[in-house]
Amino acid sequence: MAESKANSKTKAAVKKKVEIESNLTSEDYIRMYRLMRLTREFDQGIIRLYRQSKMIGGAYSGWGNEATAVGSAFALEPQDYLYPMHRDIGAHFTRGQSAKVLMLNHLARADSPTRGVDGTGHYYDKKLRIVGNISHLAAMIPQAAGTALAAVKKKENAVVLNYIGDGGMNVGEYYEGMNLAAVWKLPFVLIIENNQYAYSTPTHLQYACESPVDRAIGYGIPGVKIDGTKILEVYDACKTAVDRARSGKGPTLIESVTMRMRGHAEHDGHEYYPKGLLEKWQAKDPIDQFEKCLLEKKVLTQKLIEKISADVKHEIEEAVEFADRAPWPNGADAELGVYAE
Repeated sequence: MAESKANSKTKAAVKKKVEIESNLTSEDYIRMYRLMRLTREFDQGIIRLYRQSKMIGGAYSGWGNEATAVGSAFALEPQDYLYPMHRDIGAHFTRGQSAKVLMLNHLARADSPTRGVDGTGHYYDKKLRIVGNISHLAAMIPQAAGTALAAVKKKENAVVLNYIGDGGMNVGEYYEGMNLAAVWKLPFVLIIENNQYAYSTPTHLQYACESPVDRAIGYGIPGVKIDGTKILEVYDACKTAVDRARSGKGPTLIESVTMRMRGHAEHDGHEYYPKGLLEKWQAKDPIDQFEKCLLEKKVLTQKLIEKISADVKHEIEEAVEFADRAPWPNGADAELGVYAE
């Protein structure tokens, strides 16, 4: 009986479809659309570089995750903190990081955020309050909760937005960090990027509950389930959660349902996907959906779409050329940053 009540309570918290009418302006919608297109173009750029053997590390595609990454980060204020994952390039762009800087990191060059030590997506930006993700993904959650606690003690009026995957949320640190944030009512928002697979493991082999957001009941916090392919639905849910956290009411757990349109990384051919799965999700492509919506509302025109498409393509081409010409790190620099300076 208790389980039934918990499930019904969670289902009652599920967000309904959000239409274009909101507190955003036409300029905001166009910026959102451009950021999504820029994210997709960057994604395709690193895939090409990986195939050309120009990348030292792995290439982790965020194709299909653009609405979740951009829409969520769009809800933040400048003083807020971002704890992204490797498929959240769009969140980096939304916060103001440039394609050139991120491309430097992917090509492991000396002037990259990690000074060439890393050749993938572990970049950060202290000024923009972006904390670089680490490979042990769930280990970020206690850190993010700690950042939220520090923000409270410093009276920064800041919120911490963190992401985790449907696989990473099954690691012990997830529970520890989430529980601490809930008990202390920290200004913390966690998005579960439910993209159907943890490497090759489908969700039904990862957890027994109907939906990951059901776990919010156990922490005594709101749980919200959204369509992660609809950027305005993502933004609306995240803005509500961020505002709630900033007002002192504590964390919200958001499940953003989407699809990882490529393998875990480019070295993974995703042969384990059942036939027809990608075609089903391709029909819900987040960029195509938003473009259609904005055309219908006359926010976008075909001419503006073509201009944005050309602009983002040029921006990524410039970033690739810039990073490809950049100097490699010196071997001695590997010893820098081992200890706090």
